[in-house]
Amino acid sequence: MTDRTAVVVPLRGAAWDWDWSTATDGTLALDSAELWTEPPKRIKGGTVPRMPAPHRQAPPARGRRGQQPAPHRTRRLVVLTVVSGALLGTLFVTAFGQGATRESSQALPGPSSRLLPVGPPTPLTVALHSGLRIQLPVAQTRVTAIGYHAATDGVLPLTPLGRQGNEGALSRLAHKIFGGGHGGFVYYQLGGGETAVLDVGAIPGTDVYAPVDGTIVGISDYILNGETYGSRIDIQPSSAPSLVVSLTHLNPDPALTVGSSIAASSTKVGRIVDLSGVEKQALAKYTQDAGNHVAIELRPAATLTLP
Repeated sequence: MTDRTAVVVPLRGAAWDWDWSTATDGTLALDSAELWTEPPKRIKGGTVPRMPAPHRQAPPARGRRGQQPAPHRTRRLVVLTVVSGALLGTLFVTAFGQGATRESSQALPGPSSRLLPVGPPTPLTVALHSGLRIQLPVAQTRVTAIGYHAATDGVLPLTPLGRQGNEGALSRLAHKIFGGGHGGFVYYQLGGGETAVLDVGAIPGTDVYAPVDGTIVGISDYILNGETYGSRIDIQPSSAPSLVVSLTHLNPDPALTVGSSIAASSTKVGRIVDLSGVEKQALAKYTQDAGNHVAIELRPAATLTLP
């Protein structure tokens, strides 16, 4: 060529042939037999069990959960139960433990060697009826026990002072919680639930003093099972002339006569007699002897009759 123009000769066509099924030039060409083929997965035979639908099990489960108490509620109930039990236990121990011991010891008499002759009792009101005060008729160091029981012949009820040594469990617990039932001495309910007759226990021969201020209006024999055992002394109180205070289970003092004026806790009216061989005395349950005592009753003056 005279113009020296280069001629470009194409080595292959413009369209590339990527058909791997035919022979391909070049060192990067892969053999068609070397192509990777993913092996098919095998599925084992068998039947997968059907799972229960969640919504079908939910209602019974919610029902069971609703019947069981929540954990915090259970703990709360346990704590309340323990605290209540401890509180009740403390109250019962306080009501029936130490109190019962103190009352029993105060109700027992001292040994005979200590029961030396003594003078009149220190003024001490043991019972009431309206405005009338009944004083202790025996010296405090000679008293073995004090009790109340019922009567059948129109005797007026008395209001005991002190505290009952054999009161029921509920009454004692109520007194421990709310107060009341306290006093300097112990008395016992001897039966019937009434307080018509007051028995003040002491050994036979113990001096008995007037329980009220007043006048002697009667001295008569005390008849028991057809026999005479001491006397009955009737006193008209100065503060309640419409009433009569009667004392039995004693022998009258020789200086005492009908019409004599007497003073509470200072005038000697007699001595206790021994009735242990005649009758079973209820007061013996709370003493260390046969339960001998002086008995005090209160009646309207209009109904006073001689035995």
